[in-house]
Amino acid sequence: MKPTAKTIMFLGTGSDVGKSIAVAAFCRILKRRGVRVAPFKAQNMSNNSYITVEGGEIGRAQVVQAEAAGLLPSVHMNPVLLKPSSGLGSQVVVQGKVLGRMEAAEYHRYKKHLTTRVMESFDYLASRYEAVVLEGAGSAVEVNLKKGDLVNFAMARRADAPVVLVADIDRGGVFAQVIGSMVLMSRTEKARTAGFVINKFRGDPALFEDGLEIIRKKTGRPVFGLVPWFEDIHLDAEDSVAVQPDRRPIATPRKDRVNVAVIRLPGLSNFTDLEVLDREPDAVVNFLYRSEPLGEYDLLILPGTKNVVEDAVWLKKTGWARHIRSFAQSGGRIIGLCGGYQLLGRDILDPLGVESDRGHVDGLGLMPLATTLMGDKILRRVTGTELVSLLPIRGYEIHMGRTELLDEANPEEIQALIRLREPGRTGDWLDGHALANGRIRGTYVHGFLDAPGLRLALLNQIREEKGLSARKKSAPGHGGRFHQYDRLADHFERYMDVDAMIRVMDR
Repeated sequence: MKPTAKTIMFLGTGSDVGKSIAVAAFCRILKRRGVRVAPFKAQNMSNNSYITVEGGEIGRAQVVQAEAAGLLPSVHMNPVLLKPSSGLGSQVVVQGKVLGRMEAAEYHRYKKHLTTRVMESFDYLASRYEAVVLEGAGSAVEVNLKKGDLVNFAMARRADAPVVLVADIDRGGVFAQVIGSMVLMSRTEKARTAGFVINKFRGDPALFEDGLEIIRKKTGRPVFGLVPWFEDIHLDAEDSVAVQPDRRPIATPRKDRVNVAVIRLPGLSNFTDLEVLDREPDAVVNFLYRSEPLGEYDLLILPGTKNVVEDAVWLKKTGWARHIRSFAQSGGRIIGLCGGYQLLGRDILDPLGVESDRGHVDGLGLMPLATTLMGDKILRRVTGTELVSLLPIRGYEIHMGRTELLDEANPEEIQALIRLREPGRTGDWLDGHALANGRIRGTYVHGFLDAPGLRLALLNQIREEKGLSARKKSAPGHGGRFHQYDRLADHFERYMDVDAMIRVMDR
């Protein structure tokens, strides 16, 4: 089928300038105007991934964009996903399936072989939708990386997409970002660049009118929008920048709050599992990197990790293992999610060198479990019943480990946590484990805490133990995001010349 879609591409002056959010907003704006639109990013680098309707793996940012467009996420929206691993380069995922692990130099040599697969996915979308909104990666004008470019101007050329360059004024140097980027562009790249969006503005827009005029005169291109910073629109973040130690402040635990500690593992992945807790009005959620006693916290969460072997070593080396065991022994509640579930066990085995050259490392030993990392990855969407609360859950699995009870495990002390099945398929299985009547739980299911009934029951137990009033309902979980997409679209539509950008697509 011949591609017929109109296109537009958001490139950036650097990383974290707001390209992903701009694409999500523009997709939502077009959808609300009756346009059948799909997002596309040729190559994404993120450990925050998701399982699509086809059972493949893509970056979480494209999931947000797909939902904003009113679509189910597809592997074709992000045909190449790079998942960095500590000291081992990245795992390369192509059209949802693991291709293998490559060092950076090896991948740059191999990248040219992926162009066919990337265009196959783009053509798939362009032949089925009226518009495709593309996203670039990092800075669009890294001159040393232009050779073999898969995702920025080379992709714009292949898709014949006009380019809107997004800059971040909050980090400073916006004139250097915008004008400097134009200077580094080739003649054909300049010709393809239609204009700019200045993102994350703070203060009175009238005070930057002269700045907009300077950019227009220096570049000969319009500024389509000066978009103010927003702090009250809640969407999944693209990657773990927001939870890095130097980016997210630590709040003081309070006796009148539910205090949640999340261990900020070096290999942290799928941290969006925890975002729903941030929306609970009486929860204090701290991502902790430096080891410390956990006595002020009510709940400890060990999140997913892209490198469970090295993170197990890190927990011991930093002193975290001692503090976590002490917290468990004092009766603290712990939830391990995916890699965090593996860390709760006694043994972690990597005989194939999937993540490391260490064949075996010790886990925390809080559960009588052994995990073996295998060569194949389990990717599936799941639904089921949590067996401690008997409440429904749904989510997805992404893992290369298989976890089993050790022979010495006492069945009276430890039980299976969830009975799962794949939607639309027959048969079920048991996942995860619960210890001490559910005070310690571990599961492979991402999205475990998104279930509002289960989350309400868990947090109300903590509230009641602390003498706080139980709540009647949880904060909005997954479903609450769709209202956020409309708020995001309203925000961008108010401050961007959307009609001018649509005319650019019609050129």
